[in-house]
Amino acid sequence: MREVVIDTETTGLSHKSGDRVIEVGCVELINHVATQSTLQFYCKVDKEISEGAQRITGITNKFLDNKKKFSDHCDEFLKFINNDPLIIHNADFDVGFINNELSLLGRPNLSNPITDTVSLARRTLNTRVANLDYLCRRFKVDLSERDLHGALLDSMLLAEVYLELRGGKQYSMNLSKTNK
Repeated sequence: MREVVIDTETTGLSHKSGDRVIEVGCVELINHVATQSTLQFYCKVDKEISEGAQRITGITNKFLDNKKKFSDHCDEFLKFINNDPLIIHNADFDVGFINNELSLLGRPNLSNPITDTVSLARRTLNTRVANLDYLCRRFKVDLSERDLHGALLDSMLLAEVYLELRGGKQYSMNLSKTNK
């Protein structure tokens, strides 16, 4: 079974007020285990990145000056995710931004099945706190490389958290053996 973990970084908090996607990171999962297949790209935008977003991501408009626009990456992105289920932390946020980018290009919204790991974590762990840092610490996922938020790194971390939320490494190894 193929799934794709996705994360985005954006110029701010609201695509409805004109904020845009500045980075996308995707990690392929087969039977809930990350493969070596990933996709990452940055997007040049005609929108000033908020101070808060710059502080969290380290991405500046100057850094994005020589990058391609989302439109240049769109076909590759859609091919990578295909029609496979998407695993997204706080899915409404990322899907809203991705669908906004697609809409600006006259493309249809995503129709993939989506698992929101915030909801999954709250149900599975019976907790209100479900941010990625907390979940990584809870499942002893190494956060040492995460000084800033980055879409690909956060997708990799989320892939590990998702594995734990689905029953852990032992569950995954047993699942892989039964699917061969």
